[in-house]
Amino acid sequence: MLVEFVNCEDMVGNGKLRRWRFSIRSASAATKSEKTKPPDEFLCPISGVLMFEPVVVSSGHTFEKTSVDVCKDLKFVPILADGSRPDFSTVIFNLALKKAIGSWSVSTGADLPCRPDYSSIEDLVRKMMASSSQNEGDLRFRDSERDLLKGMAEKPPVILTHAVTQLNPRSIIPHRHFYSSSSEESVLANVPDTPPLPFVTRPSCYSSSASSEIVVDESPDPNSSTSDDQHFSTKLLSLDVFEQEQCVISLRKVTRADEELRVSLCTPRLLSALRQCLLSRYAAVQTNAVAALVNLSLENANKLKIVRSGIVPPLIDVLKGGPAESQEHAAGALFSLALEEDNKTAIGVLGALQPLLHALHSDSERTRNDSALALYHLSLNKSNRDKLVRLGAVSTLLSMLETSLAGRVLLVLCNLAASNEGKSALLDSNAVECLFRKLRTENVNSTEAIRENTVACLYSLSHGSMRFKGLAKAARAAEVLRVVEENGSERAREKAKRMLMMLRERDEGGESVDWDAILEGGASQARYRGSSTEF
Repeated sequence: MLVEFVNCEDMVGNGKLRRWRFSIRSASAATKSEKTKPPDEFLCPISGVLMFEPVVVSSGHTFEKTSVDVCKDLKFVPILADGSRPDFSTVIFNLALKKAIGSWSVSTGADLPCRPDYSSIEDLVRKMMASSSQNEGDLRFRDSERDLLKGMAEKPPVILTHAVTQLNPRSIIPHRHFYSSSSEESVLANVPDTPPLPFVTRPSCYSSSASSEIVVDESPDPNSSTSDDQHFSTKLLSLDVFEQEQCVISLRKVTRADEELRVSLCTPRLLSALRQCLLSRYAAVQTNAVAALVNLSLENANKLKIVRSGIVPPLIDVLKGGPAESQEHAAGALFSLALEEDNKTAIGVLGALQPLLHALHSDSERTRNDSALALYHLSLNKSNRDKLVRLGAVSTLLSMLETSLAGRVLLVLCNLAASNEGKSALLDSNAVECLFRKLRTENVNSTEAIRENTVACLYSLSHGSMRFKGLAKAARAAEVLRVVEENGSERAREKAKRMLMMLRERDEGGESVDWDAILEGGASQARYRGSSTEF
């Protein structure tokens, strides 16, 4: 409670009375405006008001849709507060942010945002255009050619030395994997409302062990100014490449194991600076920048921030044509970011699917593994499954069933088989024969996880498909399924038994049977919904 002395009666020196009045008001009223101030991420960077229809653009930035429409109509690309320019070529509706803004408005009692007036935004953008043109003109005419030449003559020439990377050669570093046991790599095919499998949560390029791949002369103190995002941001944007390289190596080291530091450092300012390092033509700067990004992406609180910062497009470019080690970290970063549900659509729209498919053929085992896992998590999203089918992913994935990636490729195939478009593409690509051939091989080699996933994929294809019987008969499915029914795991045996029943009864003719109900499993199916590691 706040008390204000407004007026009251009081005796002054000359004998006159002065009047005072007490005013009492609630402290909550005094701070109401502060409490209802929206977070910065709820405000459009162009209009500065609470967003009614937030959208994510290709560069990862978020704007009010009307602001984007005006900028595109006027062919204007503004310079944002962090110095970057957005890319308006693709627009994705950010439903999660819109819901968050609505929830915040209700909880704080603030007015719900309304659709902004186009003409008002247009007037604002035209003022920005005029201001931008004036600033560019000032910069263009601030120095004449004579002044520049004179300055060059007065200053001694600058000698640049090559910045030698402090990263130890990959060849002498023990290869480290962070994948779980094979029993965790099973999938729950065709069962709705099943959460993603928690079989891997860290990219294989990440290591928090003491035997670091990075060698730095001095370790920064996390409690000192060295760990401040402003300090790192300034150094990362330095014109001295060696200083830039040392800074990104230091950033990679301090974010390796300190979870709290990873969260505190993941600010728009630092992410903008790190994005510039991803574009560097110096291999050491780029490689360590992507590795530092992997470390930052390990925290769930950071995953959405990173994608919204516009860092995914340059990350995809690194995966396409960066040095081999940079590609390893880029695949790991995309895998880590794809674990966040709200990132899946954006990563797919921004063009990551095709480069990830191509990376399955990489010479690096780490790149192949993390790319496959990124595709698995991205393919949990329906729009990404449809894109993968249109990209011809089915034939690519089927061709890799005989490689070391078979287990992870099968996870992606199971996701594709759960959709109508994916199922049709798989049946058209002779997937039934390929999968039964794989299952026949695994029956001999007894690789349980791969056997279970192969059966799961076949089970999804058989569900509701009139073409499956003929294709399965041509692939001599019955004899393979009988082996699984006798020797397979409990999960594989049950699905093999259901497919055998379907094939046997249809061959014998007789009464009409509801095969969809048999394949659906009836009441027994509920037993498999209790665990994400069950079929």
